[in-house]
Amino acid sequence: MFQPPVTTQRVDITSNSGETFNGYLALPPAGKGPGILLIQEIFGVNHHIRTVAEQYAMDGYVVLAPDVFWRQEPGVELAYDGEDMQKAFRLVNEIDFQVATRDLTSATKTLRQRPECDGEIAAIGYCMGGILAYLSALEAGVDRAACFYPGGIAGHLDKAEHLQVPVQFHFADDDKHITADHVEQTREAFTGREDVIIHTYEGADHGFNCWARGSYQRHAAALSHGRVLNFLEKSIS
Repeated sequence: MFQPPVTTQRVDITSNSGETFNGYLALPPAGKGPGILLIQEIFGVNHHIRTVAEQYAMDGYVVLAPDVFWRQEPGVELAYDGEDMQKAFRLVNEIDFQVATRDLTSATKTLRQRPECDGEIAAIGYCMGGILAYLSALEAGVDRAACFYPGGIAGHLDKAEHLQVPVQFHFADDDKHITADHVEQTREAFTGREDVIIHTYEGADHGFNCWARGSYQRHAAALSHGRVLNFLEKSIS
């Protein structure tokens, strides 16, 4: 009988207050490897995020994508237009980022305790998840982070001096949400930090990694994916 190279399952994560929420776990063909905490966009752990989890699992990582919106609406999965888009913006406007970061700390602990996870853990996040990946690098106990088009990054750069792990940023040149000024502010905040890497993608727009969105750009998605893997392998055991 054919066995898929990547196996997936839903797992429970216990919050710091003892409540339980859900995460999507993708295991690599080898069955074990270093960990990735994969942090969703504002559209939930939808089909695209699950596919990204499986993509990184194929690369050899144990990937956990926690349900960030579980306190508001567990299991929400949204599309990228119409009423779903409006609901996504409502959910992100309601979220408490401090509470969400504590939940991601719980998810990181859950991932570390998995027998399949036998190395460091990196946070990788997109849009809202990009900011949360950065905050996870600061507070959630991950070993490094890759942040894709992190909306609102300028509002969190006052924390830059407290960063103690390597971080990689990916920005789109044509992003209307994260302007060139925001990118430059990010560069300035991390001046002199060789462990903070900033990449920009010419001709790319916000959401360029998501094949389900009109802003998807194949070149930027492929190039950034390769850069993340190189970033992870530089010191992940």
